[in-house]
Amino acid sequence: MITYKELMAVRDAFCPIFNPDLTPDNTFILDLSGKNEEIMDLLPDDSHELESHIRSVMEALQARYAYGGYMEDREVYRRSKLFAGRGDRARSIHLGIDVWAPERTFVHLPFDGLIHSFQNNDTFGDYGPTIIVQHRLNQKDFFTLYGHLSVDSLDGLEAGMPVKAGNVLGRLGNPSENGSWPSHLHFQIITDMLGKRGDFPGVAFREEMTEYKKLCPDPAVFFTGLFVNLA
Repeated sequence: MITYKELMAVRDAFCPIFNPDLTPDNTFILDLSGKNEEIMDLLPDDSHELESHIRSVMEALQARYAYGGYMEDREVYRRSKLFAGRGDRARSIHLGIDVWAPERTFVHLPFDGLIHSFQNNDTFGDYGPTIIVQHRLNQKDFFTLYGHLSVDSLDGLEAGMPVKAGNVLGRLGNPSENGSWPSHLHFQIITDMLGKRGDFPGVAFREEMTEYKKLCPDPAVFFTGLFVNLA
């Protein structure tokens, strides 16, 4: 199983996922936890309200991107039927980084790999079009997941197809195709696919945090322009 330390050792070799790359000057952190009272006032299943809020903040701050989310406890999910469990349990721990940007924005591959699997997870509130890429480092496999893409991002893909770092992998989808979310990328590292193809949990129960921190290390390692002091 690949470790976070091994990924950190080669972080300078990763290509930017977006062009221009995310930096502290062109982004702001979007807090979707229970600490953000403005978000908590929004309806959890209304993408239009969330999209309007995100757009207004980005315009006010003159930001090109908004980002955030790794291991964030998103209380808003606990009020949504999609993430409900049995009884009072609900999945609320976010396992990737979200990058919010306009629809049709290009998404680039950060590291050489092979197309592991792809699928349109078209249930309301799901990933929508999803691509999972398999990478090899130090004789170990790891995977990166790209969710909420456009439907045409899946055109021409085949499992096992080589894909090169820096090339366009797909585009961000709009709410009508991306699982009914405001336009953004869900990016996640996965160390073990657990036999899954085309899909992988992006939100976990609170009691699963320790396990999923190992399965899904911090994706910040791929955003070197933003997390310049990452250690």
